[in-house]
Amino acid sequence: MEMNVSNNQEQFVAKKSGLNPAMIIPILFLVGVFIYLFVLGNPGNFKDADKLGSGSVAFSDVETKDIHPESFLGIIYKGGFIVPILITFMITVIVFSFERFFVIKQAAGKGNLDGFVMKVRSLLNQNKVDEALAECEMQQGSVGNVLKEGLITYKALSKDTSMNKEQKMVALNKSIEEATTLEMPMLEKNMMILSTLGSVATLIALLGTVIGMIKAFYALGSGGGTPDAAALSTGISEALINTALGIGTSAVAIILYNYFTSRIDELTYKIDEIAMSIQQTFAEFH
Repeated sequence: MEMNVSNNQEQFVAKKSGLNPAMIIPILFLVGVFIYLFVLGNPGNFKDADKLGSGSVAFSDVETKDIHPESFLGIIYKGGFIVPILITFMITVIVFSFERFFVIKQAAGKGNLDGFVMKVRSLLNQNKVDEALAECEMQQGSVGNVLKEGLITYKALSKDTSMNKEQKMVALNKSIEEATTLEMPMLEKNMMILSTLGSVATLIALLGTVIGMIKAFYALGSGGGTPDAAALSTGISEALINTALGIGTSAVAIILYNYFTSRIDELTYKIDEIAMSIQQTFAEFH
């Protein structure tokens, strides 16, 4: 039993590898800034591009309020310095969603999960432990790994004469719980990022909206009774663009977070379902 626990710990250490947020997010921020400056800020997205020069609007001598967008990308650029932050949030949501998708898909195993569960339960009802182990070897993934550990413990306990039936049931249950506990961190890793961005993106967008509205009202209040139309439109557009980007990012993050959470819950339910079958089979035949 101690050897099994040690093997589980080694597997857990190996599964901790993956995308490291502390390294990935700064890189994504640089990507977001690059997109803002050189994609959204491309002179081709604005009127009178020949006067803006080449490279990026951000490095031209033309005042921001005098820049008039000609395309949707140029309109987004007018959102101000909050835009690259929101772009970073969106890219982060996309990158870590792809990571979670492939990790959870791998955790489900190679074959059809429902078919695997039904087949293993059928084999366990007939006390065919070796055949069930073979199915776990073929299925792999988190579900297969947990059940494999449970079945290995099942075989070891069935030959153990030093414990009574109640002690064996406790040991079997503990083995399955330990295996499940070691698999869960891999499934739930980086889920907090999606959850956090689902809330923070809206708050950052609200900050951009407030800044934009401050600029708009300042334009109304300055100019000696004649509002600065360019500054007013810039402030309003900045407010609305940040609101749109923030709400969009938050909506995508929340939807994907709930989707992945439901997938993880489904895997956990499958593990619990077959774990119960293992315990019932052991109680019946031993």
